[in-house]
Amino acid sequence: MPSISELRNHKVIIILMDLLCILAAYIGAFYIRYSGFPERNWDSFVSLLPWILLIGLFFISVYELYALDRKNTLWDIVIKIVVAVTFMSFLTMSASYLFREFAMPRSVILIATVFTIVLMTGAKLLYLKLTRRNIVGKVLLIGDDENSQRMIAKIKHPMVKGTHIKHIQPNTSMDKIKHQIKQVDYVILCTSISKEMKSEIIYHSMEVNKVVYVIPTLYELLMQRSHVSPMEDTLVMSVKPFGLTWDQTLVKRVFDMVASGILILLASPILLLTALMVKFEDPKGSIIYKQERFGKNNKPFTIYKFRSMIEGAESKTGPVLATENDARITKIGRFIRATRLDELPQLFNVLKGDMSLVGPRPERGYFIKQLSKQYYHYGYRNTVQPGITGYAQIMGKYSTEVDDKLRFDLYYIRNYSFWLDILILLKTFIVLFDKTKAEGTAEKNKPASVAKKKRQSVSMNAK
Repeated sequence: MPSISELRNHKVIIILMDLLCILAAYIGAFYIRYSGFPERNWDSFVSLLPWILLIGLFFISVYELYALDRKNTLWDIVIKIVVAVTFMSFLTMSASYLFREFAMPRSVILIATVFTIVLMTGAKLLYLKLTRRNIVGKVLLIGDDENSQRMIAKIKHPMVKGTHIKHIQPNTSMDKIKHQIKQVDYVILCTSISKEMKSEIIYHSMEVNKVVYVIPTLYELLMQRSHVSPMEDTLVMSVKPFGLTWDQTLVKRVFDMVASGILILLASPILLLTALMVKFEDPKGSIIYKQERFGKNNKPFTIYKFRSMIEGAESKTGPVLATENDARITKIGRFIRATRLDELPQLFNVLKGDMSLVGPRPERGYFIKQLSKQYYHYGYRNTVQPGITGYAQIMGKYSTEVDDKLRFDLYYIRNYSFWLDILILLKTFIVLFDKTKAEGTAEKNKPASVAKKKRQSVSMNAK
C-alpha cells in the first residue's frame, strides 16, 4: 500500500520524466532539422534551456500532468498534454524574442512541440502501465447510505478502476473504524458525520499516515481563510462574510476590463463569422439571444449569447433546461454550443461590468428561487460577480450535483486570489475539449427522480 511519501515520490518522478521528454524533444528536433547541432543555433538553445524547462515546469504544474493517480483515459492525458505543450511553445517563442536569441529557429520549436506531445504521452502511458497498481489502493468511505452511494458512483481522485471501496455507517464504533483505517490507503468522510467523529478519525488517520478526504459542510467552508489573532490571552479565529475585499474587487475589475477588451479585438473575426452563420441559417431570426440573469447581490442584468435555439424556444414551455438532442437547438446552434462559440458575446457583459471572466455562473431567477429553497446557502454564490467560466466548471461536469457545484463555487469565493483566476482561465482550455462538461442531459430511460436531479445540476454548468 502506498504511503503519502510514496505518492509524492511518484509525482517527482513524473515531473522529472516530463522535463526529460522536453529536453529529448528539442535534441531530436535539432537532429531532424539540421542532421546535427549547428554551433550558433545550439548556443541559443542552451541559453534558453533554463527558461524552456521553467516554462515546462509551470504548465506541468498548472495542468497537473503529474497527477496520474486519477482515473485518466487516453483522451484526458492527450488533451492535457496538447494544451500544455502548445502554451509552452508560444512562451518559448516569446522568450527567444525577449532574450534576443534570434538564432533559435522557429522550425525547431515547432518540431519539438510535436515530439514533446508524442514523448510525454508515450512516457505517461508506459509509466501508468508499470506502476498504476502500486499507486491506487483500498478506500474506506464513511457516511450514510444516500451520500455514500453518490460518492461510490463519483469517486475519481485518487482512485482508478478496480479500486476496492469499503463502506461503513457513521454510527459504527470508533474501535472498528480505527481497525478499518489501518487496512486501507484512503479515507473519505461524507457530510453526515459529526464534527467530533470527523476530528477523531482525522487525528487517527494522521497517526497511521493515511490520506483523508473530507466533503466540507458550509461551516467548514466558512472556516476557510479564517484569521487567527489573540484576544487578550485567548486565541480566537475571525470568520469574515463571503465576498471580496475592495482591493480584490478593484484588481479583478481592472483585469476583466483589460482582458475582455483584448479578447474582443482578437476574437472579432470569429465573432463576425459566427454571427453570419447564425443569420444565414435563419435570416429572419435574431443573431444575439438576450436573457435576464442575476448577478452580484442578485442584481438583474441582460446576458448576451449567440442564438443557438429556434426563435422563441421557451414561449410555450417556459423556463426549460436544454437536454441532449434537444429538438429546439438549430444545426448551427449545435456546432457553436459544442465549440462554446455561443458564449463569446458575454465578453461584452464583462466589459460592461455585469460579469467577470471568472466566477460562479449567472443563473435565472426561476431556478434561483427553486434552488434557494432546497439549499439555504445557495444565495452566497451571488456575493461576487458571476463569470463566463468558474471553479465549478473546470472541476465539475454536466452531471455534477447542485450541492457539489455549490461547494466549488463557495470554495472559490472563500479562497479567491488573482492567481486562482489565472489558473481557472488556463484550465478552461481543457474544458473546451471535454464533452462531459457540455450542456444537455441524457434523460431518456432514466427514472423521474434522477432526471429531476440532472435538470437541477445542469443549471449550474458552464453553458
